[in-house]
Amino acid sequence: MAGNTGQKGHTIMKNQLVIVLDFGGQYNQLIARRVRECGVYCEVMRYTTPIAELAARNPVGIIFTGGPNSVYDPKSPHVDPAIFELGIPILGICYGCQLMAYTLGGTVASSEETREYGKTLTEYQTESLLFIGLPKEAISWMSHTDYIQKLPEGFSITAHSAGCPVAAMEYPEKKFYGVQFHPEVNHTVNGQQMLHNFLYQVCGCTGDWTMEDYAKTAIEQIREKVGDGKVLLALSGGVDSSVAAALLSKAVGDQLTCIFVDHGFLRKNEGDEVEAAFADWDIHFVRVNAKDVFMEKLHGVSDPERKRKIIGEEFIRAFEREAKKIGQVDYFVQGTIYPDVIESGSGDAAVIKSHHNVGGLPDYVDFKEIIEPLRLLFKDEVRRLGIALGLSETLVWRQPFPGPGLAIRIIGEITDEKLEILQDAVCDGNRSSRLRKPLVTEPVNVNGEKQKADRPHEIRDFGQAAQIVFFLHDRNVSRLLNSFPDFPPPLLPAGEEPVFGSCFPLLFGRIFYEFAYYVGHRNVVGLDILLELFDRR
Repeated sequence: MAGNTGQKGHTIMKNQLVIVLDFGGQYNQLIARRVRECGVYCEVMRYTTPIAELAARNPVGIIFTGGPNSVYDPKSPHVDPAIFELGIPILGICYGCQLMAYTLGGTVASSEETREYGKTLTEYQTESLLFIGLPKEAISWMSHTDYIQKLPEGFSITAHSAGCPVAAMEYPEKKFYGVQFHPEVNHTVNGQQMLHNFLYQVCGCTGDWTMEDYAKTAIEQIREKVGDGKVLLALSGGVDSSVAAALLSKAVGDQLTCIFVDHGFLRKNEGDEVEAAFADWDIHFVRVNAKDVFMEKLHGVSDPERKRKIIGEEFIRAFEREAKKIGQVDYFVQGTIYPDVIESGSGDAAVIKSHHNVGGLPDYVDFKEIIEPLRLLFKDEVRRLGIALGLSETLVWRQPFPGPGLAIRIIGEITDEKLEILQDAVCDGNRSSRLRKPLVTEPVNVNGEKQKADRPHEIRDFGQAAQIVFFLHDRNVSRLLNSFPDFPPPLLPAGEEPVFGSCFPLLFGRIFYEFAYYVGHRNVVGLDILLELFDRR
């Protein structure tokens, strides 16, 4: 079994390892997900990672991702040719396939005639290990303009489409494989089986990646690290922190203190529910009611990124204050998961959004070390780990909620009035809600005046509607709003294309526009509209 190492404070896995080498493609994390779904441990690493470091991890396979560049451009991401001398199986996907061909002496060119995008009928040579057991013809997902014009020496074609002469290639003696399409997406029929074939038929994987195994390894490493030290865990009651609490409780028992900081931005009654859920656990549970402190720190702050940074800082300060009350604490535990790290960016990777527990934390933390036992896991894996640990399914399957809570769901400065409205509107599906009854509304223009409509719009779940409104604002909702041509004025600069088409439900379009206009353009809360929409029985 190949071993691999981890970073300080993280679980170090002893499973077989596949490395996904990131060249800037949009599906990189999805590739990692698909590999893990095959029962094989996988990590994403930058293409700039030195060859010696890659070799030291002892991977059983390497996957080159796609990317937006052309391999023949000197400014594009490239790879040290020495990687092909390691004796490790390599699978190149899209740009990764072209990069393999180009680096090993093939020719990559650009042609509009070979350009393909979308579902494409592809013919496979099923004697290839990559396609063994699959139909000879099926749909694959293509997204390329460049194509492999000439194969490198030793390679043969194993798939083609009407527009792409080299849809797949292989050099089986050296265990090099490449596909022009994307097997990791659902649009590629049998794509997951292709990845499975590469892992098991080519790399010789044994499928040793299970949550039971991860739990056992993590518990052992936490016990070894902590010894007789005291551990402080940031418990929010969400999936991640709850699973981390279960894991740490198995590892160190009553050496663990779980502190629940109620910043006041949780869902309605959630603080009480979290406290009740852990009332019978064999852990030290401390609840800190800190709404007033957080509100003071956030006074006058409207920018979501600043809110995240402030909340991250105050979280640590709150824990430090509480730690002093309970005595010496050696380790601080966070429920950071892999997507948190990915979205916050690393190296020259783009920041999708920062997380209060990744990068938003202050540089100085008054603990010996931060432990992040879930840092290597995707969300679905965290849930599986929770089940493996015997955690309540109510906690395992609860709806995800961000650490900063409603603070970044509220547009503009946070006020008690806004918070109360949103807490009433945003309700979990398993909670009783006063917003359940069907409601018939009439469209409202930008001046708040009723307008005639061809037909009324029935709203059945305002909790969900309101949640979507607040959530999508944090995802650049202005681009969405401009998808509706019947709503002037335009919010996008001339020439920019909208994200969604007008097929999006008209109801939500009107809610989005009305809310964004009043809050974003007038810098006031459109309480008249919100109360009318959300408070009617």
